[in-house]
Amino acid sequence: MTDDASSALLTDRYELTMLQGALHSGAANRRTVFEMFARRLPENRGYGVVAGTGRFLDALERFRFDSAALDYLADAGGLDDTTLSWLADYRFSGDVWGYGEGECYFPGSPILVVEGTFAESVLLETVALSIFNHDSAIASAASRMSLAAGGRPMIEMGSRRTHEMSAVAAARAAYLTGFSSTSNLEAGRRFGVPTAGTSAHSFVLVHDTEREAFEAQLRALGGDTTLLVDTYDVEEAVRTAVELGGSGLGGVRVDSGDLSSAAFRVRRQLDELGAPKSRVIVTGDLDEHAIQALAVAPVDGYGVGTALVTGSGAPTASLVYKLVARSARGTHELEPVAKRSVGKPSKGGRKWASRRLDASGAAAAEFVHEKEPQEEPRLRPLLRRLVAGGEVVGREPIDEARERHSRSIAELPETVHRMHRAEPVIPTRFEQPDPA
Repeated sequence: MTDDASSALLTDRYELTMLQGALHSGAANRRTVFEMFARRLPENRGYGVVAGTGRFLDALERFRFDSAALDYLADAGGLDDTTLSWLADYRFSGDVWGYGEGECYFPGSPILVVEGTFAESVLLETVALSIFNHDSAIASAASRMSLAAGGRPMIEMGSRRTHEMSAVAAARAAYLTGFSSTSNLEAGRRFGVPTAGTSAHSFVLVHDTEREAFEAQLRALGGDTTLLVDTYDVEEAVRTAVELGGSGLGGVRVDSGDLSSAAFRVRRQLDELGAPKSRVIVTGDLDEHAIQALAVAPVDGYGVGTALVTGSGAPTASLVYKLVARSARGTHELEPVAKRSVGKPSKGGRKWASRRLDASGAAAAEFVHEKEPQEEPRLRPLLRRLVAGGEVVGREPIDEARERHSRSIAELPETVHRMHRAEPVIPTRFEQPDPA
């Protein structure tokens, strides 16, 4: 999909059949509120991370049923002329509120609130969920990996393990939650994510000797490059790397074997050979648990691929998009509505959210309110306006979302660093908070 292509068909068919039914029943123009939230977090996760907001706002601006989309729908059948005519004029004219991108969230957090007519709001369900479910899952995994890395730089390199467009979104989500760069060039072009990369084993193998490969890479990329040293014998490769690159060699990368013991051996060898400033980079099926296990090893950076782009065991954030309020018949006043299905209940009514901080500035609880709360010293509002009257007003640079994530993580309790047997690190309370 090109940057300016219509996003309107990133939609489930039942949204259009609901629209057609609502146009016939008269409910299409009924005022509604939809909310996106997670009923629960993935197992062993203490928090989630909101990601995809910027991509959703881009998609919303492109959510137009152009002639190609309308021709397809007409040919596909099932929609009457009244519905097709309505779709031809579709423009979202409502309001959208949401958690700031990069913000942490918890079960029940209303991370996106869409206010508008039923007809215009219901059509956004699939495009919103597909973007936020993917990006938030990747961001949540990437955030845990960043915590486990303890400040050591990380490169996202999972493009070859997922759909080509998912790879671009994953690189963006990883960057806003702490990764320093990506191997994906489209993410660099589209979102400004810093890109990095040197060579693979094929580069070594295409040369007659490892020495020739290293010489070629050093000539092409300069002495600060990172040489891949586990194609053949690691110890011999490190010796050759320092011999050719000298004390100013940028670093070496190990991609296989017992990474912890290899890192100790390589670090010791680099020091003995007079290259104490050369970095040791490790890659190869890393996830947050493997990264945490490497905390005591002399590792200077990590490259993460498969686990990251698949959400490290949680490939979706399991977010849902539910109608929580509608105008009472014959009025514009909103009344709560909620499904009561066994195992899938929701709480009716338009909601607001804030985070209670203790005296030290640490997060103590997530509050979900029935009305916008009064300002209080230790109550941080979480919802910000993203769309007003159909116009995007909440777009921001990705670096602002990156900084927000750092602040959000910093205020969470120390249990946020727990990778096993984790529960939400703060509770969610559906009530008005007590006065500070």
